[in-house]
Amino acid sequence: MQLSVIILNYNVRYFLEQCVLSVQKALKDIDGEIIVVDNNSPDDSCVMMKQRFPYVTLIESKENSGFPKGNNIGVAAAKGEYICILNPDTVVAEDTFTKVLQFAERKSDMGITGVKLVDGRGTFLPESKRGVPTPWVAFTKIGGLYKFFPKSSMFNKYYAQHITQNETGVVDILVGAFMVMKRELYLQAGGFDEGCFMYSDDIDLSYTIQQMGKVNYYFHETTVVHYKGESTVKDSTYMKRFREAMQFFYKKHFRSSPVFDLFMRAGTLFFAVVKRSRKGEVVVPQEYVLFSGDESLRIALEDSLEKKVTRYAKPDEKLLNSQSFSGYGQVEVIFDNNSVDFFEIIKFMEKLSQSGLTFKIRPEGSRFIIGSNDSNDRGQVITIKA
Repeated sequence: MQLSVIILNYNVRYFLEQCVLSVQKALKDIDGEIIVVDNNSPDDSCVMMKQRFPYVTLIESKENSGFPKGNNIGVAAAKGEYICILNPDTVVAEDTFTKVLQFAERKSDMGITGVKLVDGRGTFLPESKRGVPTPWVAFTKIGGLYKFFPKSSMFNKYYAQHITQNETGVVDILVGAFMVMKRELYLQAGGFDEGCFMYSDDIDLSYTIQQMGKVNYYFHETTVVHYKGESTVKDSTYMKRFREAMQFFYKKHFRSSPVFDLFMRAGTLFFAVVKRSRKGEVVVPQEYVLFSGDESLRIALEDSLEKKVTRYAKPDEKLLNSQSFSGYGQVEVIFDNNSVDFFEIIKFMEKLSQSGLTFKIRPEGSRFIIGSNDSNDRGQVITIKA
């Protein structure tokens, strides 16, 4: 088997459904498998998986054992030469795995490969590629210096700004929302360190594999949507775990000192407070544009949303860039995945990421639309009336 996709889920049933559907489509021509590990979700994630995806391997944990252990459980059950660690709040394109595996086969020194990630409005997520957060690198992030000196190697390491979002290149750290590597290498590295509940696990694994002499790559030729706000809530527990996670990483890999510890405590607390204080932009659509070949869906959506829905058969960038909808206020675009594939949806979102539009997707065979208007927002699911 060539590829095992490991999806660790906790309490995001609708995002999981869309994610697994997109992975199924992307594995169509690949000898692969999907393994979903559920961390004791209180919602009906497992019921949905058994009903809609009965042939997907589902591992039901009796406790929420955290990101590292949950993924390690999934990898232990995997049969693929390669594994992909994938968040449930993601959408992959139909060509994502084909392109990444082709790239991996050309790189004999490959450690981990990550891809271009965008949020629910198609905006590039800079954490797609990062540097090791040494004290100095962390300071350039906390102080915002990376914004003022993006071309300086002294200040631009946090977000690996030596390469642009549209360049493939060597980076230190990749985000755990999407990681592809050889299963054997993952096991040699010890997998995710279960001493860390979450938040520094991807940094730790990326750094560990790099220290083993392997090279981590950011691969820009395919794009994955990462809604980002779905799997965790930015509450006091988050702040505590975030701080502990960063302290865990530094104690494990760097020599500590009282001054260093004080700096990192202040820095991680700052990050946590900032993340917690950020709230998603409140967007209230005044009109909806539906791209679908199904007129009955338009009628059902108009009934569910209680607002006008204009339908077009295929996505039309020129139409949305025209003045056709300028008088209606905020416009939200809904893609019917029965008519438009994920590759085209993601490409369209990227192109119009600065347009002010918001986006939702109706996954194929589903009775809901789903999306997120901000990378700090937990997203929205709207059920379509029968």
